Amino acid sequence: MRHEWPLDAATSASDEGDRTIKDAYEQTRFADGDSVVVTGDLKVKGSSLVVKVGTKVRNIRLVEGDHDIDCKIEGIGAMKLKS
Repeated sequence: MRHEWPLDAATSASDEGDRTIKDAYEQTRFADGDSVVVTGDLKVKGSSLVVKVGTKVRNIRLVEGDHDIDCKIEGIGAMKLKS
């Protein structure tokens, strides 16, 4: 079975220019400097640490790539998160 993107979807994505990163509910757009709250426990890769639900992450920075949010979390340090 082959899966292909429709032509109109491919052209609209390339014409968009900048990427929009939204919250878990697809309602609020993120911008550099925003504060966010973690909506689910996150295991820290390569460590036994866990970022708990409700942890506030301040002063995020949007970046390109698979993990599109750079931030610092108190007690853990610098991390990259997926939106």
